[in-house]
Amino acid sequence: MPAPGLSQSRDAELMSLLYQFPPQTAYRLLQLSDCHLLATPDAEYQQIQPYQHLKTLLQTYPASAFDAVILTGDLTQDHSLASYQLLADLLFNWQQQQPTPVFYLPGNHDCPAMMAEAFARTPFYAAQWLSLSGWLLGLLNSKGPTPAGEFDLTRRDALALQLKHASTPVWLFCHHQPAPIGSFIDTLGLQQPELFWQLLAQYPQVKGLAHGHCHFAYQRAFPLPGALGRQLQIVGCPATSVQFKQTADWQTEDLGPQACVWTFTAGDTPAVSWEFIGL
Repeated sequence: MPAPGLSQSRDAELMSLLYQFPPQTAYRLLQLSDCHLLATPDAEYQQIQPYQHLKTLLQTYPASAFDAVILTGDLTQDHSLASYQLLADLLFNWQQQQPTPVFYLPGNHDCPAMMAEAFARTPFYAAQWLSLSGWLLGLLNSKGPTPAGEFDLTRRDALALQLKHASTPVWLFCHHQPAPIGSFIDTLGLQQPELFWQLLAQYPQVKGLAHGHCHFAYQRAFPLPGALGRQLQIVGCPATSVQFKQTADWQTEDLGPQACVWTFTAGDTPAVSWEFIGL
């Protein structure tokens, strides 16, 4: 029985880091997104203190309630190393007797090099794939040179290699929304999404995708182009900072810190469910 932790894929072609969870019947994961932290705990973003929002949320939901945490980008607002270090300290101190692993991917505000520096410690892991009993979770990098999302040929080829070897249902996480949601942020979603859909249409084991970026909680069954009536579940995770109104121009509102809790269940018919939480 493999011990939990990081390992390289057995296939020499697959170079992405894999985190192997211990076998169990179900896993409960906490998705945190769009924290927009700044260099000091009392600094403000859109008339709120994002660090205090996140801290209050974590104080309400103990680490022991989760098997893992997934951070889906825009963790910083001021692009400072200090903001990432604040987050690292906060999540480290949130841990209890049993460390809860934290995984992360970048958003358009993020600096991957600073993330790697600040998160080079327990409980963070730079894994791109998470292997659960009955499920494989993929953490995709959709960061591009602009605030919009990008998933270029190199990234699509790497994803295809992983999906070719996936024998269980797959759920994907990324930062940018791959389909329009009907607000101003649609111009800043994943660019050339048709190429992304063409890839996923080839792999029926992909069941859904969760993202951040929109600061808006929603779920929809998306008809996957070219997949003969197949639908892909898309879930938008709300922000721990402020939420974005569904308007044609950028407007924010403070509805308190929010997040998404995931449950992945193994068994003869693997299942997934999610719940939006907040204060």
